[in-house]
Amino acid sequence: AKIERTRSAVNIGTFVGSGGLRDYVIGKADRAATADEIAKMQALVAEAMREGALGLSSGLAYVPGAYAPTDELVALARTAGEHGGIYISHMRDEGGGVLDSVRETIAIGEGANLPVQISHHKVGGRRQFGQSVQSLELIAAARRRGVDVTFDQYPYTASQTGLAIVFPRWALADGKLNERLASPGQRREIKTGMLSFIDERFGDDPSRIQLVRCGHDPALAGKTVKDLLVAAKQPLTQSAMADMVIELQLKGGCSAILHSYDEPDVERFMQSPYGMIGSDGSLTTPGDGSPHPRAFGTYPRVLGRYVRERGVLTLEDAIRKMTSFPAARLGLTGRGVLKTGLVADITVFDAETIADVATFSDPHHYSVGVRYVLVNGQVTVAMGAHTGVRAGRVVRGPAAAGR
Repeated sequence: AKIERTRSAVNIGTFVGSGGLRDYVIGKADRAATADEIAKMQALVAEAMREGALGLSSGLAYVPGAYAPTDELVALARTAGEHGGIYISHMRDEGGGVLDSVRETIAIGEGANLPVQISHHKVGGRRQFGQSVQSLELIAAARRRGVDVTFDQYPYTASQTGLAIVFPRWALADGKLNERLASPGQRREIKTGMLSFIDERFGDDPSRIQLVRCGHDPALAGKTVKDLLVAAKQPLTQSAMADMVIELQLKGGCSAILHSYDEPDVERFMQSPYGMIGSDGSLTTPGDGSPHPRAFGTYPRVLGRYVRERGVLTLEDAIRKMTSFPAARLGLTGRGVLKTGLVADITVFDAETIADVATFSDPHHYSVGVRYVLVNGQVTVAMGAHTGVRAGRVVRGPAAAGR
């Protein structure tokens, strides 16, 4: 209602997050939900679906979602499915356990009998490079037996998240990480878990962790853990990397870009008929921190680099993966295609010049080659400049009254 009153320049739709539900009903406790707690969460899912949610989302790599067992997620997803929604998941593990996480995501859709979307699918860590082949085989096999599973991706070999992702999940329970780090014994145990993650994702290269924003010190934005270790005259070892991450966390934490993916996997996912494009980015104020370039360049990067320069996709298929395919996946009737009588959400671009300009070292640049953007039929961008028009609407899911 607030968005409808104040108006947005873009259309906005939301899922109901299983992590938010769990936090509301259980808190951040590392335990399974009781039957009564699951029933309470199911009632909240149903309420959210009636209010317009597009489905149920989960973030199983994060607290408290990480503590939810599969059967709990099946129960919540079933309720979303009964109201016409889908299940979309940031999976439990995108590194050494990525294939098991794909299996779990498929199992949730199969058990709850609803469509499933793997969010920003990727394969992290050098030992997992190439496992996009097996992942795509799992998806294809599931589809052959009737599970409606698809995925989306962004066209980069790095992610962005909080540095807390480096810590073992058990150490984050109940919001008591700093207390546990104050105990020498627990700190050693936590560091052991961190070293396993660091070895898998970054090897011996501390430059692979690049800070986006640190509330305690804005000057750290853009610096890498390697930069900090060199400045502190510390060795460039995995142990020193872990100690530096702990130090940053104790000071309040940071968001970071993690360079841990492989280009052939990106292209293999991109060529799958079951994949879509999504930025996984957030609205970013130019000049604020040192964010992932995906916030500025995702879609032009696909059209410029992967269509025009590398020929990974045809122009038509790339556009399908950005428009009609995701619109249909989300149940957005009347959107996603150019057709008389449908909603005019339109981007006009120059296929010969469209390109991303933002980089990891210098991200605050808008892309080039976009001429016009129409939102609900109103010109919102003209010759690359925002017109000030705010014609966006709240997009409601299938169970919303008066949708």
